[in-house]
Amino acid sequence: MLFGVFPALDSARREINHVIQAGTHKMAGSVRGKRMHTGLIAGQIALTLLLLTAAGAAIQGFSRMLRRPLGYEPHHVMSVGIPVHENTLNGWAERAAYFAQLRERVAAMPGVISAGISTNATPPNNGWAQPLEILGKTAAEQQEVRANFVSPEYFTTLHIPLVEGRLWEQSEVARGATLALVNQTFVRRYFPGEDVLSHSVRLPRLTSEPPYRLNATGSDGWLQIVGVVADALDDGLDKPILPAVYLPYTVNMFMGTQILVRTQNEPLAMLLSVRKEIGAVNPDQQIDSNVQDLEGWIRREPEWANSRLISILFTAFSGLALTLAGVGLYSVVSYSVVQRTSEFGIRMALGAQRADVLRIVLLSAVISVGLGLASGVTLSLGLGRLFTRWIENGVHDPLMVLGVALLVIVVAGLACIIPALRALSVNPMTALRSE
Repeated sequence: MLFGVFPALDSARREINHVIQAGTHKMAGSVRGKRMHTGLIAGQIALTLLLLTAAGAAIQGFSRMLRRPLGYEPHHVMSVGIPVHENTLNGWAERAAYFAQLRERVAAMPGVISAGISTNATPPNNGWAQPLEILGKTAAEQQEVRANFVSPEYFTTLHIPLVEGRLWEQSEVARGATLALVNQTFVRRYFPGEDVLSHSVRLPRLTSEPPYRLNATGSDGWLQIVGVVADALDDGLDKPILPAVYLPYTVNMFMGTQILVRTQNEPLAMLLSVRKEIGAVNPDQQIDSNVQDLEGWIRREPEWANSRLISILFTAFSGLALTLAGVGLYSVVSYSVVQRTSEFGIRMALGAQRADVLRIVLLSAVISVGLGLASGVTLSLGLGRLFTRWIENGVHDPLMVLGVALLVIVVAGLACIIPALRALSVNPMTALRSE
């Protein structure tokens, strides 16, 4: 609308008698009209280039987020939620044995590769923030970790490798042993250059609140570190990995848990069979209605949805802007060719070659395109860092700006070549007779 207002206002200011006397051809080819057309096309190309740069920043950021190493393998894994009804399994030993029985029955099913318990550790945004104390060390500031409660099979199910030390034995899990595993980020932050396996940590807020939260004896005491596992995303898809502590799920049990199930084929196709197997253990046991595979857990992360939406919107609007810019440039060049038909005919009658006419037509568009590209590149480079802050996960890349500029040049060239070729078909005799 903005680019259509100026030509309308310019036409509205003309005196009717001047228009009649000047004739349509001369009026439209006035210097002021040419300057206005040049400015409008240049502005449209500049804004198109700016939009395309923003779209490129959003798409590149989204693509980089998708390519980021997860640290775990989400394919063919689903998370099955197991809620516990009130007034049931109120004893620590009873609840621990029940969860273990459910996991073992699911793991033994045909088509299931492995199954592990994840109370609160289903990635990519997992664990609970807990204050941390380190035995023998005085912290200058508050230390914090992500506390995760899992079974040993959790790591094999998600393909998270053990880097150092060992995992827990089943007997240790059954008695709620206060043995901890930590991730590599934890080691780098709190024990750089040290042997972490000789240290102990404490989570002072890890207390029992029966019957909703049942903790093993000594859960709020010192926890010996027995192993180090590889890093995996635990704070979303676009944030740095946080220090994490993994404890046996029996150390801290709530009114429910999750079973991560790795299958040979599509995991959700086995959901009904898993439901029946759980029902065979306890006919009254339900599972969460919204069961998803771990790829679905990734897609429901807010940064994934936001980045995808922003990429789609910017791509759509920039594509529309590029189309409008190309159509606008095509229209202006075509209009200019129509207005200068007589001029081209006279030039050709006087001996001008077709290449000369083609050069004249294209040069008339080069000014508009050049001004637009120069303005657009300047704006894109100047506002690039602003885009990276405003667009979630946006990427500032000067080379991308040059690539976008080349795309605009190609579209502008296609928009100009058709009317330019039409100018070559002008018959000199016809042009002279019309004059």
